[in-house]
Amino acid sequence: MNEDRGAVGIVLLAVAAATLIVAMAMVAVGQYLIGYSRAQAAADAAALAAAPVTFSPFGATGSARREAAIFAAANGSVLIACRCPPDPSWESRTVVVTVRRSFRVVLFGDQSVEAVGRAEFIPTKLLG
Repeated sequence: MNEDRGAVGIVLLAVAAATLIVAMAMVAVGQYLIGYSRAQAAADAAALAAAPVTFSPFGATGSARREAAIFAAANGSVLIACRCPPDPSWESRTVVVTVRRSFRVVLFGDQSVEAVGRAEFIPTKLLG
């Protein structure tokens, strides 16, 4: 009977350890998903900010890339790339922005993710 008590203790210890490992893994996955979603929000905000600046008749000053960098930084990310050339035409255009965000994940340390945001700007919508 004493042998059974020892076996039960070992099994309970193993179950507790497995539960702890699963809980830590869930926390790590959650932190990664939060980091990625924040990077995606920063990329979307940067693209939305840059899109109208590509159209100089809109009255925008400065560069679309600089505007994207400002909004990426305001959202805790760094601008990596911006396909947002100035275009004075009345044609619609799509701005594509890539940002990187760094964050810490339990069990895995410092991580970084890249996210891409796109925004379409249609100058003719300004007319009416």
